Amino acid sequence: MQISEKSAQVELRNIRVSPQKLNLVAQSIRGVKVDKAMNALRFSQKRVANDVLKALRSAVANAETNHGLDVDNLYVDQAFVGKGLCMRRFHARGRSRNGIVKKLFSHLRIVVTEKAVEEGN
Repeated sequence: MQISEKSAQVELRNIRVSPQKLNLVAQSIRGVKVDKAMNALRFSQKRVANDVLKALRSAVANAETNHGLDVDNLYVDQAFVGKGLCMRRFHARGRSRNGIVKKLFSHLRIVVTEKAVEEGN
């Protein structure tokens, strides 16, 4: 996917959490200014919030270094969550039966965009 010249992105692959749980955290930062998103992630109770915070910091660093964007005007434009691989594990049950435990992985892609400051009274 092509992004504009006023955007920067980061992709985090194979995070050991289900996509449904990761999407709850990613949903809380979509469309929010970067500093507010970092505060929300810093004080979140979810375990995966630390990984999302690292990815967001990396996206901001990419925007500043590679594209020369102003950090104060950055917004989280998109936060995509994708399905990763699925490890299948065996769990012994009663009466010589078994149960399958699926351990899901997911991918995260964050795109930050610089928006112009609106001047007003």
